[in-house]
Amino acid sequence: MMVGLLLSVTLLTAILIGTIVMVFSGGSLPPLNPSQPTDMQAIAVAVVDTYKGVIPKEGIWQAPDWSSVDQEPNAEDIKYGKELIANTSAYLGPNGKVKKISNGMNCQNCHLNAGTAPLGNNYGAVASTYPKVRARSGQMENVEKRINDCFERSLNGKALADNSKEMVAMVAYMTWLGKEVPKGESPKGSGIYEVPFLDRASDPVKGKAVYAQQCQSCHMEDGQGMPKPDKSGHIYPPLWGDNSYNDGAGLFRMSRFAGYVKTNMPLGATFERPLLTDEEAWDVAAYINSLPRPKKDIRKDWPDISKKPIDHPFGPFSDDFSEEQHKFGPFKPIKEARAIASK
Repeated sequence: MMVGLLLSVTLLTAILIGTIVMVFSGGSLPPLNPSQPTDMQAIAVAVVDTYKGVIPKEGIWQAPDWSSVDQEPNAEDIKYGKELIANTSAYLGPNGKVKKISNGMNCQNCHLNAGTAPLGNNYGAVASTYPKVRARSGQMENVEKRINDCFERSLNGKALADNSKEMVAMVAYMTWLGKEVPKGESPKGSGIYEVPFLDRASDPVKGKAVYAQQCQSCHMEDGQGMPKPDKSGHIYPPLWGDNSYNDGAGLFRMSRFAGYVKTNMPLGATFERPLLTDEEAWDVAAYINSLPRPKKDIRKDWPDISKKPIDHPFGPFSDDFSEEQHKFGPFKPIKEARAIASK
């Protein structure tokens, strides 16, 4: 009897928690059916499954101990590199004290915690995997080229000289972060989480509701973020408009944005405790990436069009699917067609 009572209390608690979570995330729970006593168990399991971590914590990449950095011969470069990643705009933004070459966002707006957060688009695999041939350019790229890609796309700005003090510092910092990663390997937790494809297209209308519930308290209703009082950058960055990333940036791909927010947004979310469902992540990505932003000349991107990612939103493509489906999905049919074509 006590076991049954304990189970009932546990299930009711799960339902209550699930209700609170779903209401605040803009969702709704299925109606209860008194004739089906297993409904409560199904709801409890759904609540747990929705908000569990996306990957196990064991073996995940962690940045080296920052307190050890003074032992490095180029410690000052590493420290300056971290400062540039965390406060890019103060040095290189519209009012930058070194150069005025970017849009006011910071590198760590897309690479959380100065590029150290697990599944926060971190730099754990930079030193171990560069230089390498990238399909987007069709060329061998070094770390400097990759950093400048971010300046020209995510920061909608201009490139730095490879031998500039700032470039040398950022490369030094990224190299130090990955110093313990074997060459050629990408450690667990590097990059961005790959959210499973939906069976439907991602929906900007549903995404607008998710944005209103989960995002606009920091990024504002107009998506322009929250600037610092001294105008040296943003506390929370703009997500669309003239001061946001342009349409050549990686986060303009739906899967990249969905994966980024799944494990990092809203504030307080982590890969161990995501706060959005997969559907919410895809839909809010669709909403944000359907809004106006700067354009990038990408005519030289993907010289081999067969290597374009499934969710690259601009044609031409090596398949017969439309630009709209390549942008919003559903992506499973494209993946299946490519698999058949590759046989």
